[in-house]
Amino acid sequence: MMADTTQPTTGSEAAESTEAQPEASADRRIERTNPARRFMTPTDALRAVLDGNERFVSGTPLHPNQGADRRNALANTQEPFVSLFGCSDSRVAAEMIFDVGLGEMFVIRTAGQVTDGVVLGTLEYAVDLLSTPLLVVLGHDSCGAVTAAHDSFDSGETPGGYIDDLVARIMPSVAHARAQGREGIPGAVTQNTIDTVHRIPQRSPLIKRALREGRLEIVGLTYRLDDGRVNTVSHLGPIVDANGIPVDLLTRT
Repeated sequence: MMADTTQPTTGSEAAESTEAQPEASADRRIERTNPARRFMTPTDALRAVLDGNERFVSGTPLHPNQGADRRNALANTQEPFVSLFGCSDSRVAAEMIFDVGLGEMFVIRTAGQVTDGVVLGTLEYAVDLLSTPLLVVLGHDSCGAVTAAHDSFDSGETPGGYIDDLVARIMPSVAHARAQGREGIPGAVTQNTIDTVHRIPQRSPLIKRALREGRLEIVGLTYRLDDGRVNTVSHLGPIVDANGIPVDLLTRT
């Protein structure tokens, strides 16, 4: 369960609360929170994301912060507590599978989580200007883009059109999966997610600096379509020396 983030009430607020209807319960209380983020640290943000997925899997979502009050509160500001880079697949709607509301998740989606300069610039905006403490990279089983790359790797043929661009960018992860003993499309999906987690800070000095300074962690998750559950496959965060000085990046799996 996520920590209760409601503020102490005044006497008048308490009286108003006692007169409220029974339906004005947990999700209505969450809706009244300030639009500023509720989770400031990477650890808290990750716990909130995983708790939200558990609610989605169990069929007990709160659907928090989705009402008119929340919409109005966010008219002039946003402070999401997590940024997410996932696949465009229509079955993997990020805000739904993590049970978050308006203004809580900054989402970027491309087929097969393929990165380019525009994607990296958008992620830098989330990390540097919106100060999201957590970046989730989300892959999923039966990914069409990864499947196309996997099949092209075996057949030597490409789909044609601009889909070739997607395949070319995912193909190294297919080869990497084979080298790591990860077979089939599931193995390629896992490897593509792990490789994307590492590729982002390798290509973006700004995001790498946020990791080194402990302002950000990047987590790789894969999603199962049949039960809606996510699984952690990679976790990238800071490592410091004996004096607390960041020296490199550490992968936790």
